[in-house]
Amino acid sequence: MIASFIITFRETLEAALVVGIILSFLARTKQAKYNNVVYVGIASGLIASIIGALIFVNIAGGFEGKAENIFEGLTMLVGSVLLTTMILWMMKQRHVALELEKKVEKEVKETHKLGLFLLVFVAILREGIETVIFLGASSFASNGGSIIGGLAGIAIAIFLGYLIFVSSMKISIKKFFAVTNILLILFAAGLVAHGVHEFQEAGIIPALIEEVWNINPAAPLAEKGIYPILHEKGYAGSILKGLFGYNGNPSLIEILAYLAYLLFVFILWKNIKKVHKII
Repeated sequence: MIASFIITFRETLEAALVVGIILSFLARTKQAKYNNVVYVGIASGLIASIIGALIFVNIAGGFEGKAENIFEGLTMLVGSVLLTTMILWMMKQRHVALELEKKVEKEVKETHKLGLFLLVFVAILREGIETVIFLGASSFASNGGSIIGGLAGIAIAIFLGYLIFVSSMKISIKKFFAVTNILLILFAAGLVAHGVHEFQEAGIIPALIEEVWNINPAAPLAEKGIYPILHEKGYAGSILKGLFGYNGNPSLIEILAYLAYLLFVFILWKNIKKVHKII
């Protein structure tokens, strides 16, 4: 539930901020006549995202056995790659709002309604498709997703976005993204480890060592749904599994994949910070 909430909240807030920046610019420059183009772009992006979600669900339900392991593994790895590129891109941006306003200004000046429509449509569709893939990967990793968590994330993000642009509410977007970036990096690391686990289950890559440790002992009260707190099905263990890719009995290749991903992102982050200092 927590992972679903963070994913939809982050993605929806990004989309809400983009729409808010565009509408605010149009209002400030007295070009509100183009608002309908923005609304059509939003609606079209949402419809295309829903279609993408339905296609993904149908494809995901069509695999069994080894093919299912491979598909789930690929989905998790693709999700981790998309998450990583999104996070690194956000780290590099300093003037997102200004650049977006310049694009809108260009389309409005040249009376390109189609260009403005595509700007909004692509922004909404990108966030929507990313959300579909992230939620799909999250559900594979945690053996089920949470609709409630996802819907709550969407609702709160839309409300927060509304408050930011319509009221005098002040929020440090930079600090917000910094915190969620850390959570998403750990989530992506878990997707990498789980993706590797699926390929291991499919017999594509070796486990090296089947179980480095095992803190998932048979629970004496399992029939009643009661597990030790750190068991994967326990209270804390299930949350950690869904959010950070926790595994109570990981293989050596899973641990190496998890640590290698974190090291890779850390090196990229350090390089980005150096570039920003030079600039």
